Amino acid sequence: MSSGVVLVVFGGFLIGGAWSIWKADHDTKGRTGPQVAFAVVLLVAALLATVAGILRLV
Repeated sequence: MSSGVVLVVFGGFLIGGAWSIWKADHDTKGRTGPQVAFAVVLLVAALLATVAGILRLV
């Protein structure tokens, strides 16, 4: 398995983590600031890993 495939799979894993954090909101308070910040950081990392993996495959 090449490193490009590993990066794409890792990016998908990070996207799933960002989605999980985004959906885990409190019933009355909504999403907290750190929760939103961590989801955004995970999403950026996921996009970078996925793009890097695609570029490695090309």
